[in-house]
Amino acid sequence: MTTAAPLRVLVADDNPVVRAGLRALLGARPEFDVVGEAADGRTALRETLRTRPQVILLDVRMPPWDGLAPLPHLARLARVLMLTHSREPETVEETLRLGAAGYLVHGEFTTEELVRAVRDVGEGRARFTATASEVLLRSLRATAHGGVESIVSMSPHLETASSRMQRNLEQCGLSAREVEVMDLIATGLNNRQIAATCFITEKTVKNHINRIFAKLHTDTRAEAIASWLGTRPTR
Repeated sequence: MTTAAPLRVLVADDNPVVRAGLRALLGARPEFDVVGEAADGRTALRETLRTRPQVILLDVRMPPWDGLAPLPHLARLARVLMLTHSREPETVEETLRLGAAGYLVHGEFTTEELVRAVRDVGEGRARFTATASEVLLRSLRATAHGGVESIVSMSPHLETASSRMQRNLEQCGLSAREVEVMDLIATGLNNRQIAATCFITEKTVKNHINRIFAKLHTDTRAEAIASWLGTRPTR
C-alpha cells in the first residue's frame, strides 16, 4: 500500500517564536512537511514561489508587508489558512474575499484542532474558528436582508485591498492584469517570479510592464512603485 506524501506547509508570521512553534508542532508529524517560513507578506510570496507549498499558514499583521497584500497571489498558488490574532469582522471578510480557504483566531483552537484544520484545508475543506464563523453568519444574514451593500456598510471607512485596487485602476488607467502585475512589482518580485505567479510568460510580463510605465509616466521600477504607492514627489 502506497503511503500518501506529506502535506507541504509554509508558515508566515512575523513572530519568530510562533514560527518556531508551528514548525516544531507540524514538523513532528509524518503527515506534514514544513518546507519554509516567512516573516512578512513579501517573503511569503517569494518563499511560496521557491518551495511550492500546498498549504500556507498566514498571519495578517506582519510589518512592513502584511498578509493581505500578497493574499490573492498566494491563493492562486496554494490553499491559504489565516492563522492570526486579528478578529475584526472587516479583516475576516477581506481575507475571504481575497481567497483565504480558512480563518483561525489564536486562542480559539486546541493543538489538535489546528492540526486537523491544516489537514482539512490541504484536502480542500474550509475551516473557521468561532469568531470567523460568526462573521460569516452575519454576512450571510446581511446579504439575505439587504444584499452586498449591507455588508459593505458594516465598514464604510475601511479601504480594503480590493478597493485600493479599484482606486488605482481608475486613477492610473491600468487594466486588471496590469494592476495585478504592478502589485507584484511593488512587492519586489522580478519578471520570472511575476510570470510564475500569474501563470504567464516573461515576455508577456515585460509587455505589461512597458504599458504600465507608459501609463504611470515612469521609466524605472522604483519610479513606478513610488507612483503606485503615492510616495513619488510631484514634478
